[in-house]
Amino acid sequence: LQGYASEMDNPSLVHLIPSALQNKKEILFGNLPEIYEFHNRHVGTGEIENCIENPELLARCFLKRKEDLQIYEKYCQNKPRSEALWRQCGDSIFFQECQRKLDHKLSLDAYLLKPVQRITKYQLLLKEMLKCSKNSEGTAELEEALATMLDIIKSVNDSMHQIAITGYEGDVSELGKLLMQGSFNVWTDHKKGHNKVKDLARFKPMQRHLFLYTKILLFCKKREENTDGHEKTASYSFKNSLKMSTVGITENVKGDNKKFEIWYNGREEVYIIQASSVELKNTWISEIRKVLT
Repeated sequence: LQGYASEMDNPSLVHLIPSALQNKKEILFGNLPEIYEFHNRHVGTGEIENCIENPELLARCFLKRKEDLQIYEKYCQNKPRSEALWRQCGDSIFFQECQRKLDHKLSLDAYLLKPVQRITKYQLLLKEMLKCSKNSEGTAELEEALATMLDIIKSVNDSMHQIAITGYEGDVSELGKLLMQGSFNVWTDHKKGHNKVKDLARFKPMQRHLFLYTKILLFCKKREENTDGHEKTASYSFKNSLKMSTVGITENVKGDNKKFEIWYNGREEVYIIQASSVELKNTWISEIRKVLT
């Protein structure tokens, strides 16, 4: 923040800033100032240091800051935009000059990845601590803190997929909480329409990426595009949706314990969904059941 973001306001370097970067500091750095502030405020006050003598207190730090840690989600959601901007102007003289002044071996993009890496390291730390604290004081709190961090990572991961949905007419933010997302084989069986279509649909599954919200289930088709020779970025083009208030579920499908059915309008439309494992199927069924009840 000091070596790069502040330097964008340095009059002596302004002429080196590439035009693609003009007024785009927020896109490049996301809410990094907010993350910095958060750590400065809580870590800097000795709150974590106090736990050196009493490690069992550490879990409470995480539980107390549960809401605050959501700032990482915002950072990760902005990351694809930040990376695209960096690809455009990362090799400019401005960044080279800043890096030279700081005497850093790594360029700025390596540091912009740190918050993404950081959010996944907390749960590893808590897992290690749990190994050392079998049934001692504070174990239950550590387990709760670990569950909280895994929940935040899941939420970050889900939201990263959600921002890649294209072609949905409505406002995704009005669909309620995103509970689950993942890829499945889907067969459809429509009562209406030509019988031949029905038979064909039986055999060849469609690959669909499902997003389960409290109000709606979205079916999307995953597309992977190469971005200027870089890694593939996935996008999910919207195909159809089912209102959760009008669906029913059949937990078992004859002949395959990884399949379940979601049906609509008293079985007028039936979607046979095949998960990659029985465990995954059961997780989805229990989430769908919660919504339906």
